[in-house]
Amino acid sequence: MTPEDLFRDPEQPYSGHGPRQDLDVLPQGSWFEPAEPAGHPYDETHSTYGGARYLEQHWAPSGQFGDAAPVPGHYAPTAAAASEDPPTIELGPPLDAPPVEVHFPYPQPEPGEGPGPLFVIGDVHGYLDELLAALHQQGLIDAEGHWSAGRSRVWFLGDFTDRGPDGIGVIDLVMQLAAEAAAAGGYCRALMGNHELLFLGAARYGDEAVQSTAGTASFLAAWRLNGGQQHDLERLQPHHISWLSRLPAMALEDGHLLLHSDTTAYLEYGETVADVNDAVHALLADEGIDEWWDAFRKFTKRFAFRGQAGTMSAQELLGVYGGYRVVHGHSPIPYLTGDQPEDGTPPHVPGPYIYADELAIAMDGGVTMDGRLLVARLPLN
Repeated sequence: MTPEDLFRDPEQPYSGHGPRQDLDVLPQGSWFEPAEPAGHPYDETHSTYGGARYLEQHWAPSGQFGDAAPVPGHYAPTAAAASEDPPTIELGPPLDAPPVEVHFPYPQPEPGEGPGPLFVIGDVHGYLDELLAALHQQGLIDAEGHWSAGRSRVWFLGDFTDRGPDGIGVIDLVMQLAAEAAAAGGYCRALMGNHELLFLGAARYGDEAVQSTAGTASFLAAWRLNGGQQHDLERLQPHHISWLSRLPAMALEDGHLLLHSDTTAYLEYGETVADVNDAVHALLADEGIDEWWDAFRKFTKRFAFRGQAGTMSAQELLGVYGGYRVVHGHSPIPYLTGDQPEDGTPPHVPGPYIYADELAIAMDGGVTMDGRLLVARLPLN
């Protein structure tokens, strides 16, 4: 079986208006890099890409998370487990997550005080060290890995697990930051990505057969082929399942329509943001394996905003759900733009990619292919 989300080449499911555009017809867009965080030197150059000028900032090397020791309590990945079928974990009723200790107090907001700045974070895929470094560079966490951004608002765009070494460690960190941000008067929230659907499906349904367009398959088989890590499944706990199952599929913040996938498939689940989120939650709570698989397939589609018809697809979503710009993850920017080095060198990803007549921002920097894990403050101008 060729799994629907496995990126063996750019020929992947397309979702949008009109015929799929060839990759050599690049979207007209531009790169953006957030302003320099305090304490992190950089130099800058101006270059061109596909006819668009962009500012590139070169951060000081940060292969490790600063000079700090590993964050206590975070999982250190071990060697791959033996290739035996993992247990199937039943998805029970929602459970409250264990309480997270908040390590320092914050002042309460003053009456009438406005919300803090808004940040979005692209696909993490288990790369915990890279996430810690990126959050620290933006001043969102301190050297010990705790929230330091006060009333800031943070949205993760989904895909916490698979392919990278520590998906459960990423989930634990996001849950921890959510509690600490709330104590600070800000918040840290997350969207459900197609890999969350796949991970939950593998845990609940295991090798139970589903009918796929690529032939009879199972969630477990598709999860493994899409980079599922056995140690993540073994460490999955009921409170993780409860938290993942409650994630919204989309959100609207400051005029930004936040999605995981660059697809118009959201339109099939409701005409408002609340309707879409309710429909996905109801599906995960009550529906069966075929409905789960159908949702996974729909939210695995991509490239809806790329090419000549992409602007119309973005306008359609914005017209239904509100906002003036779509912000998404899911499709790695090098695949989206067609800029894939043929010599095996890492792709060049200076920052988020603005395209579809500036109606869409791509945030998946391709960390799984030696690109970048992107964190950006909105709006991008």
